[in-house]
Amino acid sequence: MRVFLIRHGETVDNVAGLYAGVRDSRLTAHGVLQAQRLAAHLTTRVSTIGPIRHIFSSDLQRAAHTAQAIIDAQTPRDILVGRPRLRLVKATDLRERDFRSAEGKRFGTPRGDAESHAEMHVRADRFIRNHLGPLLCDVSTDSEASIVVVAHGLILNSVLRALLMRFAPDELVRLTRSGPGQSPYIAAWGNTGYVEAIVKAVLPVPTGGLALPPAAVATEDIQRKPVVSLVVKRVNHLEHLDGLKKTRGGIGSARFDRRQTSMDSFLRPVARTPKPEVRKDS
Repeated sequence: MRVFLIRHGETVDNVAGLYAGVRDSRLTAHGVLQAQRLAAHLTTRVSTIGPIRHIFSSDLQRAAHTAQAIIDAQTPRDILVGRPRLRLVKATDLRERDFRSAEGKRFGTPRGDAESHAEMHVRADRFIRNHLGPLLCDVSTDSEASIVVVAHGLILNSVLRALLMRFAPDELVRLTRSGPGQSPYIAAWGNTGYVEAIVKAVLPVPTGGLALPPAAVATEDIQRKPVVSLVVKRVNHLEHLDGLKKTRGGIGSARFDRRQTSMDSFLRPVARTPKPEVRKDS
């Protein structure tokens, strides 16, 4: 099984250099293209990562719209093989750090009352306990499938740290050592960048050396907890954005207009309706 922790596409507030934690900033036109590139990239990797079985996102629109692009790209394949359509689960615990009095203000504005790392860790741990953890610990989960979490750079750091603390403390030490000193951030996320981790859950072998069937394991007297291992394979992976350039003239940085079906139609000049010919009486 693989877990993908993905940051949303570029937003209007990213471009403007504004603090946007709980502020619901929209994707730019370029951000939508980034999300589409990401979605297409994940479909091309299906032979390696398997189908996406579960997808979660922050309830803020920049994350939810990025997640929806992934769902839309997966849907034709799901229909072809008869799989149920992916259902997006939105979680408020995946919201970005609340900058409070600095929300919507320029980078560099004092933000001493912002949500603390400890407060974010509580939210991250709750998300893992309520949503992600049970899936990782379920030995009946398709081992060739993937789970996707789309959120924001700072809270994703908290989620990754909480995941590693719970399931892979050695990986936490490895990533922390390779990171910037004692920084609370153990990974970086560019727009639509992702961390990819391989997860395995196995039932421990009884002392007698005989494995028990899952039905027997479920009984109270011999129930055993699965052993979960997690290895981080990629950090801030952005290969899908190779060659993608922002449209000149500020159009790419503008808020995406959802009435447009594609960037081609977004950029295409509006056709002018010819004026009716006025005939003069002879």
